[in-house]
Amino acid sequence: MPARSKRRSSPSGRPRELDRAPRPGGHGARFDAHLHLSRYWPDLARTGYSRGIDFSVKGLLRELDAEGIGAGLVLQLPEAPTVAATLEEGEQLRRESRGRLLRTSTVDPTRGREAVAAAIAAWSAETDLAALKLYPGYRSFYPHDRRLEPVYDFAARRGLPVLFHQGDTLDRGGLVKFARPIEVDEVAVRFRDVRFVLCHLGNPWIEEAAEIVYKNENVYADTSGLLGHPTLPLFDGMVRRIVHRLGHALESIGGVDRILYGSDWPLESIRTAVGIVEQLPLGPEDRERILGGNARRLFHRFLPEVPRAREKPTPQVRTAGS
Repeated sequence: MPARSKRRSSPSGRPRELDRAPRPGGHGARFDAHLHLSRYWPDLARTGYSRGIDFSVKGLLRELDAEGIGAGLVLQLPEAPTVAATLEEGEQLRRESRGRLLRTSTVDPTRGREAVAAAIAAWSAETDLAALKLYPGYRSFYPHDRRLEPVYDFAARRGLPVLFHQGDTLDRGGLVKFARPIEVDEVAVRFRDVRFVLCHLGNPWIEEAAEIVYKNENVYADTSGLLGHPTLPLFDGMVRRIVHRLGHALESIGGVDRILYGSDWPLESIRTAVGIVEQLPLGPEDRERILGGNARRLFHRFLPEVPRAREKPTPQVRTAGS
């Protein structure tokens, strides 16, 4: 779910995107660490970046291919009626995408310890679960809620990253006090064997998120959902500002090795989200680490292999007498 994707109307009603051509397609090494594709999200027509989105596996893969993105992480939503429903939907997406869309699940600790225990029992039976996503802000709990300790213990045993929604919420009834990056510091210290991901780089608390990543070697952040809707009159200024703020955050962290590219599709287009990273004042190797290398290191156990380019045969040189 987004940090800032609240839709407003514009005089034209047409979305704007970054002025750049699509990258040639193919199942490349890039990885989108923040995608949504769920039947439990009935509000898509109002919240998506464009009215013409093909909200299907085929439509999502088409957008990923246009930017050379080979795989991605589809984050399950707290609106799903049960944990079993998140697992069933994730398996369906994984099969339909031939393994390119990785499977996740979620749990709401405010439903009580028994609900958390039942979720862990369901997750324990799955071998291809790639990550867990928690929604402080959308649900009224802090990341350091004691009811979540069994979740973090399970994640440590299984080597699963735990992602937190951070910052602003699409839901006007959400409480952002639960979703500040500083609230993750305690669990990052107490559960050093778990890799945590601050989604949306904690927007609007980007500098605070940068400090938590800098301080804790087991904390990552993703670049998803950092913009409002592209029909906003000041959208172009938003893009310039977020590129500037993201660059400052990287300077505060001192490197790019724990920054993951994410789009928050369908709330943000893949092309726009990739364009933000491509505008950062970085060398090409660091950009590609953000756009895929870091995530592939984090989720390598669950990823299909990237096809290698065929090597051209070395021509044989004929010499005199041969």
